[in-house]
Amino acid sequence: MDEKSDYLLVVEDIPNILELIDTALKFKGGYRVVTARNGEEALDIIRQERPSIVITDILMPKMDGFSFVHRLRQNSETSGIPVIFLSATYVAPEDKIFATLIGATRFLEKPIDIDQLIRTITELLTQKTPTVSEPINEFEFYEGYRKRLKIKLEQKNKQIFRIERLLPTISEEEKKTFTSSLVADINERDELQLHLDQVNERIESNIDAGDKLSDVEKR
Repeated sequence: MDEKSDYLLVVEDIPNILELIDTALKFKGGYRVVTARNGEEALDIIRQERPSIVITDILMPKMDGFSFVHRLRQNSETSGIPVIFLSATYVAPEDKIFATLIGATRFLEKPIDIDQLIRTITELLTQKTPTVSEPINEFEFYEGYRKRLKIKLEQKNKQIFRIERLLPTISEEEKKTFTSSLVADINERDELQLHLDQVNERIESNIDAGDKLSDVEKR
């Protein structure tokens, strides 16, 4: 990797995690690093200069990792960029299968093991021809994406309910920790719900467009 021309793009919305990865990759790995806080920012950066590897979180505002990678794979100019997914939310076997289906090259769970991340980056950089799967179609992507979102939203709501029931029974000192966790869970729940609403709208608009096309073909 030529540090003068190549770079790693790190996409993460949580500031302290972003700083941790950025610092470690620069000073421990010796890489040139560019950062973004969501998929939209990342796409803008890639339009200007193509990275050697993308390291991205999945659950993010505006455009999450799933939508971001799907967009990369749909574009022939960016379809070959290796992508490392990082996630603490989407860690079930079904999540990892879906990540691979849409084109993730590697999947690492949070909390991040920096040494493992650097080993993975080194492995991908030394591959002459990274293996990239064919992009799935829009219907497959949005149906699979919606399923993952609905499952995660249900799990998050149950987690919030458990904490809310627990709060009145614990000490004031313990409440600080649990309240902080509750706020984080509610924020994640709201992000999941927003993404689910957007996906539902996209699916419905595609169905409506398909119905109109069918009507035209019948005439």
